[in-house]
Amino acid sequence: MDFEKLEVWKRSARLSVSLYKNLKGQRDWGFRDQITRSGLSIPSNIAEGMSRDGSREKIRFLLIAKGSCAELRTQLYIGQAAELLAPNYAGVAISETREIAAMLASLINTIRSQSVLGGKG
Repeated sequence: MDFEKLEVWKRSARLSVSLYKNLKGQRDWGFRDQITRSGLSIPSNIAEGMSRDGSREKIRFLLIAKGSCAELRTQLYIGQAAELLAPNYAGVAISETREIAAMLASLINTIRSQSVLGGKG
């Protein structure tokens, strides 16, 4: 399946774009760089993983994307507490990272199930 057709990729790409837009004026360059990198890593790793042939490789990159999702959520909490983010934006973005992580977990489980049934590694 093409990664562009995956809802989890679409949503994570939209989240990454929203991070860039909402942090455009952020003067804390280190924070802005780190949080946008975390956000960019999610759809990038989904794309790379889904472009791989074997199930193990797909799962490996999807797990990295899931880890980046947790990293991003942590940075959103810190940015919110440090008042580097608008409170309403941080809350929406945190919620989105939870939903994306759940979607990734589901996709990983589906690939694992298909791998076991189909005998692919």
